[in-house]
Amino acid sequence: MRDVVIAAGRRHSLGLRADGTVVAAGNGTSGECRVGEWSRVVAVAAGNVHTASNTGRSHSVGLRADGTVLATGWNGDGQCDVASWRDVTLVAAGWRRTLGLVGDGTVLAAGRRREGACEVSAWREVVALACGDWHSVGLRADGTAVAVGNDRRGQCAVGRWRDVAAVSAGYLHTVGLTTGGRVLAAGDQSASACDVGAWRDVVAVAAGSYHTVGVTAAGRVVAVGSDDHGQCDVADWREIVAVAAGSAHTLGLRADGTVAATGDNEHGQCDVTGWDAIRSPVQPRDRR
Repeated sequence: MRDVVIAAGRRHSLGLRADGTVVAAGNGTSGECRVGEWSRVVAVAAGNVHTASNTGRSHSVGLRADGTVLATGWNGDGQCDVASWRDVTLVAAGWRRTLGLVGDGTVLAAGRRREGACEVSAWREVVALACGDWHSVGLRADGTAVAVGNDRRGQCAVGRWRDVAAVSAGYLHTVGLTTGGRVLAAGDQSASACDVGAWRDVVAVAAGSYHTVGVTAAGRVVAVGSDDHGQCDVADWREIVAVAAGSAHTLGLRADGTVAATGDNEHGQCDVTGWDAIRSPVQPRDRR
């Protein structure tokens, strides 16, 4: 499960190189891009910023090969207090929150408690995680999903999902990739980010604040939802093996280890042209 190799927040992007080092793009005003000295990293996560906020505060998380966790950036709610975590196999980051999947299938949480998105201590047999702005999602080993936190648009209504292989969470919506290559969605319908019912043969998904992106088995990319910054302009991308969706930008990892980017670049979060040797991920359906 240690295969989240590109990550996108609101104002920054992260990439995991094959040698275990990490690269970052963005203005890094809160220190979220201070990853240059990280080593032996096997997965990354980028904390988002609540879309109504203009504070520029965010954080970055890295999972090391020995199961310990690194974090840098804004720590106003303790979301970077992960130094004591051990035996972690996967990390996820949201708005003022970090989650860590432990090897025994339980989940750790650090950060903001107010909306209930950190109430994951009762989760068991979890194999994957996703953080939205105000909610958290877990994928169980039996292919079902669980969610906690703010549910005002139905973004936590995932209890009936079955045969799920991967999950991703945005601002007010959640998406799940099934073992058959279909995509499920729950939550806010106003921006069309949940209009994924026609997608087929999908191998990876990512949810941004108001958009959703998928990778097909042929390496093409599909996108729905808000496109006010061009974050859905991915139709010409080819040979893509992974995607990440930020608040209003999208990243795509090519098979050759380089990265494509589109969307909001106000803070330099799409300045990934020089990135190379980014580690290739394991696709969700390869695991099951």
